[in-house]
Amino acid sequence: MVPLDPVPRPIDALPQLRGDADAPALAGREGVLSYVALEAAVGRLAHWLASFGLAPGSRVASWLPKTRAACLMPLAAPRAGLIHVPINPVLKRGQVAHILSDSGAALLLTQPVRAALLEPGDVPDGCRVASEEDALAHAADAMPPSNADPDALAAILYTSGSTGRPKGVMLSHANLWLGAISVAHYLHLAPTDRVLGVLPLSFDYGQNQLFSTWAAGGCVVPLDYLTPRDVVKAVDREGITSLAGVPPLWTQLLEANWPAETAARLRRLTNSGGALTTPMVRALRTRFPQADLYPMYGLTEAFRSTFLDPALVDTAPDAIGRAIPFAEVLVVRPDGSRAAPGEPGELVHAGPLVGQGYWRDAERTAQRFRPAPAFAQSGGPAVWSGDTVVEGQDGLLRFVGRKDEMIKSAGNRISPTEVEEAVLAGGEVAEAAAFGVPDARLGQAVLVVARANGPAEPAEAALRERLRRELPAFQQPAQYRWRDEMPRNPNGKLDRSGLRAAILAEFQESPQ
Repeated sequence: MVPLDPVPRPIDALPQLRGDADAPALAGREGVLSYVALEAAVGRLAHWLASFGLAPGSRVASWLPKTRAACLMPLAAPRAGLIHVPINPVLKRGQVAHILSDSGAALLLTQPVRAALLEPGDVPDGCRVASEEDALAHAADAMPPSNADPDALAAILYTSGSTGRPKGVMLSHANLWLGAISVAHYLHLAPTDRVLGVLPLSFDYGQNQLFSTWAAGGCVVPLDYLTPRDVVKAVDREGITSLAGVPPLWTQLLEANWPAETAARLRRLTNSGGALTTPMVRALRTRFPQADLYPMYGLTEAFRSTFLDPALVDTAPDAIGRAIPFAEVLVVRPDGSRAAPGEPGELVHAGPLVGQGYWRDAERTAQRFRPAPAFAQSGGPAVWSGDTVVEGQDGLLRFVGRKDEMIKSAGNRISPTEVEEAVLAGGEVAEAAAFGVPDARLGQAVLVVARANGPAEPAEAALRERLRRELPAFQQPAQYRWRDEMPRNPNGKLDRSGLRAAILAEFQESPQ
């Protein structure tokens, strides 16, 4: 097990941390890099970046699929004294232009076919565009590991909030380093592990899969997949032991055909980017009986907050667990005092994993990054998540809902998560999202957007009949909207904000 050393180091020191120098560290379409080769490749790429003569702290963006260069940039840019800005490869030119402009990027590393998609004005004045082919062809001496201040910025990760344009979360070397050590420790990652990287590298956990695997001396196999079948094949072909996903991906993977011997290869499943429903937990445990399941909760502003020990998954499938190493997680009343067990409150994350705020956005930083509650053991700023959780008598946290998503109907506060779990429990639907919509009598009524398992009409009839038996009257969905496909955001999560906006616009145009 990776030891819990609380002393952070520059993030680019990871390849030299531990493990056999000749062991595989990165395996992809471009071949396999051992740890000694990974260190050399990071050093050469850092030297190439430094050759541009950019000022220390300049932002360098990468807009790439999961190529070798994309996997090296999170270490190479900080080694060169620069701040890495990874851009999700599925984003369109307008979104890319916003990130380049907002970050003040001085360099964009991409591919010619992607660069050709950009139009005049998309690349800010003073930002150069370079190809990954040129970067990887650089054969000069490698730049040695940096001696960067662990508190210095290493990356800006752009995250899509519930409103407005994406905002850049500032992360230091210490944030990234301690996140890697924490995850490698509690997941029990080992040098024998082969981790399939299906999440975007611009997503905090997608990037952490590189860092935590390398902290443990294991091997990352990045994968850009088109269908769930691609993931199944990769698990079999690459001997994958660890797989991370978000709930919509697990839904797709559970619908795929898994040969028993392939499913048995997996020793570890990890979830982030949304709470797993109880039915999904049970389905994953059935499909992958040899794998430990780690439900997790986090937010980019503080990376990861909680995880549920696999030993508790069967008895507490609705829980998000306890704080991960190096995190202090608190449940706070509106007046700032500690919520009692069983009492809902806001999840507040304190400690060294808390990021440094939003890039060039003091107003939103002040709203989200505020002093920790007086009863917290950790000093400094904390992330006030806006999420409502409750701590049970068993000491486990359970997600209730986002503060701005709670449905208020006839004086009742309804958790959309609770409604969604009830909707999904009977198998009539594959995916569902619950929202509050305007209602003249109730204030808000419950509306569910869902994808049915089969024809929608009989699914709705069966669902309504079952829920009449299982939910109180005030929680009953008043309306359903059926979709052949549920929308996703660039990180593969269910696009709840987009769905909510579309539904509310529908009601504004034609109140129902």
